[in-house]
Amino acid sequence: MHILLKVLSAEGSAQMFKKNTNRNGGLPFKIDHTAPLAAEHLAEQLVSVINEMSNSTRQLIIVCIGTDRSTGDALGPLVGSKLSAVLNDDQAVVYGTLDSPVHAVNLKDTIQEIETKYVNPFVIAIDACLGQLSSVGLVTLGNGPLKPGAGVNKVLPEVGNIHLTGIVNVGGFMEYFVLQNTRLSVVMRMADCIAAGLAQALTTTSPATYRRPAMQEGILSVDPLGERNNSLRINISPYL
Repeated sequence: MHILLKVLSAEGSAQMFKKNTNRNGGLPFKIDHTAPLAAEHLAEQLVSVINEMSNSTRQLIIVCIGTDRSTGDALGPLVGSKLSAVLNDDQAVVYGTLDSPVHAVNLKDTIQEIETKYVNPFVIAIDACLGQLSSVGLVTLGNGPLKPGAGVNKVLPEVGNIHLTGIVNVGGFMEYFVLQNTRLSVVMRMADCIAAGLAQALTTTSPATYRRPAMQEGILSVDPLGERNNSLRINISPYL
């Protein structure tokens, strides 16, 4: 899930582990994945947010966090696989699929790879969440980075200029057991909604918005774009 960029000023770069402090208007945006036209409404919001927060010089990166070893935590890799099948690199570079998941073991290495390849990318992080019973099924578009692992007391790097999360089950107790026993049908439907919303947003937005990456070594930092709203959810650690 989260972000990066190279800064060559005398002050140095703000590390990607820094927490965002500003807020963006209209976020967080929440919608039930079963609502009529949920993917279309999500796409509209994504287009608005990306156009407001990004620009034509920034490569768009989508980091889908999770693992296929746990039903509940497979949301990210499912979205990544669906997006990889329909998007090209000019629209977005996708990290994290069912075949090549991004999880707790390789998240830091993935971030470092992005840091060395891309200058000032705009990163969308995607992950599953646990939350209140009344919130299960909600897809949330939020400002700022995700903090994967917070729900199960894991210390993992934050990632993402903005983030998309799907609340797949109830949190607060026996998180690993809950993830393992989350219904696949719920996760699949949520993945369909998120992937469809992203794909529609990126294919209807002007192709000039996204350019091929500028290959350059350097340190990527978090844009100060806003705090993450944690009111109804806890982020899941990729299951190990």
